[in-house]
Amino acid sequence: MKLLRYGPPGQEKPGALDAWGNVRDLSALIEDIGGDTLLPQSLARLRQLDLESLPRVDGTPQRDLRLGPCVARVGKCICIGLNYADHAAESGMAVPPEPVVFGKWTSAIGGPDDDVMIPRGSTKTDWEVELAVVIGQGGRYIAQADAMAHVAGYCVMNDVSERDFQLHRSGTWDKGKGCDSFGPLGPWLVTADEVPDPQNLDLWLEVDGKRYQNGSTKTMVYQVPFLIHYLSQFMSLQPGDVISTGTPPGVGMGQKPPVYLKAGQTMRLGVQGLGQQTQRVVQG
Repeated sequence: MKLLRYGPPGQEKPGALDAWGNVRDLSALIEDIGGDTLLPQSLARLRQLDLESLPRVDGTPQRDLRLGPCVARVGKCICIGLNYADHAAESGMAVPPEPVVFGKWTSAIGGPDDDVMIPRGSTKTDWEVELAVVIGQGGRYIAQADAMAHVAGYCVMNDVSERDFQLHRSGTWDKGKGCDSFGPLGPWLVTADEVPDPQNLDLWLEVDGKRYQNGSTKTMVYQVPFLIHYLSQFMSLQPGDVISTGTPPGVGMGQKPPVYLKAGQTMRLGVQGLGQQTQRVVQG
């Protein structure tokens, strides 16, 4: 099932994508796509729906119908750094002996096709296509063998990053990761039953039609079950939490010479089976 949220920013309604690419309204059945709606029993009920019997929403999603972030009221957006060995190499950094963990402020999260804003004073705004994991059943100290039972689904995320803020502004990576608009999420949440192997998905990103990233989740250093287990040792994971699992090589910082985003450019990115995003870059 592909769950989504549609409508103007701050006024999104819950919906689902039917087999013909139409949006069906779920607002009479659920409050939103988030929280307890993502628990296994709730998703099981939604999967039993006859989508054709639900109201069809006018418009074509991602054309004349705006989609918001596919998860509402995200409690935590937890990101993993240097999780592809070849990306670590292009960044001039060693593969870490444990996952690098940082947070992206939830105010950064936006719709999959909303504008990405270059922050004031930025000279090194960069792109990162990533597979995002959305938690359904929460928990602490989750065994790796049980981890996949805690996944509600998967979606695309662009972990937009300001490299100077991230690496040279006297602090953790978070300064360069959580600027407004730096977390496009969606277009839809694909439930876990439709993604049999999250470690076998192609992912890619283009800027103005030039392909920079072309990777596969096969090459992750720390895979999804381990990440869920690992993170749950340090925090409780809760329904609607998002884990962004790292990016393959091809980021702007890794080009020779480095290439960074400029106002007026367009990013396109996607993950196999999870949809695509398109963002115009504007000056913030």
